[in-house]
Amino acid sequence: MPAILQSPASSLRGVAAQLAGELQAGRVYRREDLARLSTAVDRHLRELVAAGKLKKLAQGLYHAPEQSSFGPLPPADEQVVRGFLRDKEFLVFSPSAYNAVGLGTTQLYNRTLVYNHKRHGVFKLGNRQFDFRMKPRFPKKLTPEFLYVDLLNNLDELAEDRDAVLRQARSKRLSFDSSRLQRAADSFGSVATRKRLREWADG
Repeated sequence: MPAILQSPASSLRGVAAQLAGELQAGRVYRREDLARLSTAVDRHLRELVAAGKLKKLAQGLYHAPEQSSFGPLPPADEQVVRGFLRDKEFLVFSPSAYNAVGLGTTQLYNRTLVYNHKRHGVFKLGNRQFDFRMKPRFPKKLTPEFLYVDLLNNLDELAEDRDAVLRQARSKRLSFDSSRLQRAADSFGSVATRKRLREWADG
């Protein structure tokens, strides 16, 4: 099997070779992206995978690896998620990002969250697992205010001292821009989080 995977692209013939020439290194493709270029796309996809020109991430989802001096590079998370969802509306991040908010969280998580409008559940794409969560709203990029609110939303899921984090969150609240924090709470906070923040404000 290793010998097959290391076959040079020159071993490809005909339409498979033409498809290989169309591939952009680092890009993630769906089967239908390539089906329009082939009348036998499944056979040609198998040939491209065998030649190392494509790597299969999931059913109908492939990655054209970019080569480095250390071997093929893995696809960017955003590329994988965009190909899987067929959508550009999503937010990818690790719960480890909560540590940047300064609420005393220290755990590192080997988990990737994907807030989106289409899919819910844990999916293995390539060698990675992505935790897709359907959300009505999420920002285009991470902000300290969003991370503060989302940390409170998800506190019960985290391997942290819950009471200690809540004490820190309450005392740290006033260090944020109040209007930005309020907008983040209104837009992204759970019912429980919004209630907690109102109680802290009133207290």
